Amino acid sequence: MQIAMMSYTLARGTPAGEPFDVAGLCALTVELGLQWVDWVTTYEQAAADVHRVMDDHGLRTCCYTFFADLTVPAGQDDFRRGIDTAVALGADKVMLPVAGKPDVPREESFQRYVAGLAEVMPECVAAGVTTTVENFPSPNSPFVVSADVNRAVAELPELRITFDNGNVTCGGEQAGESFTASAPWVVHAHLKDFYVMPAGTEGAFRGLDGRWRRGALLGDGAVDQLATLRAMRAAGYAGCLDIEYEGRELSPREAVVKGVARVRGWLEEIAG
Repeated sequence: MQIAMMSYTLARGTPAGEPFDVAGLCALTVELGLQWVDWVTTYEQAAADVHRVMDDHGLRTCCYTFFADLTVPAGQDDFRRGIDTAVALGADKVMLPVAGKPDVPREESFQRYVAGLAEVMPECVAAGVTTTVENFPSPNSPFVVSADVNRAVAELPELRITFDNGNVTCGGEQAGESFTASAPWVVHAHLKDFYVMPAGTEGAFRGLDGRWRRGALLGDGAVDQLATLRAMRAAGYAGCLDIEYEGRELSPREAVVKGVARVRGWLEEIAG
């Protein structure tokens, strides 16, 4: 398993109206001894320019994450543009966050999204890029728990999973058990943590399981990080581990630095 930089985490610290600092992200990635970056959009910068900066730092793209509502025709065009961007970045996989819609039941959303994926995935396969969906924390999402994403793979055999150990807990699952249930189809992963909060807490959100959560530094919240990594090791998972942080106690940079150190320590512990 290899730790990866997730641009989403660092981008949360970019002041409104200012461009995202691609070179700064790459410099921090090298400083931390990492090799891989998961780009969550390219922040209105040309993919070729981003790739050039990465090359200058000796880095590679492990995944390209972007948004496309595949339940509408315009979303399919967004998907095609996303695949072109992934190829330009040198990514071999893409990830689509699927939040769902408040006015659409989860089952209907599932059917619509799977149908949309069926339309566009052949183009992704032809480009040599693997399409993945992640476990998403919104109670409206069609893809929250392992049963959701596994069912999607059953209907679309070339689809794969980006496992998010924090998000699966929002559906009431234990992180390690959820990974094991989806392990054969997981090709990428996010490590994230949440505090469980009283209902209605400012800055918290309600999950599919009815509990409220707020972002936490890896290891400080309620998500069992060691159980996740042990399950991954037992399954032979050898992909990347994004460091994701949605809290507010630390700056994104501080959270990444501390998160990387903690994950390295946990990996050493489970290897011992």
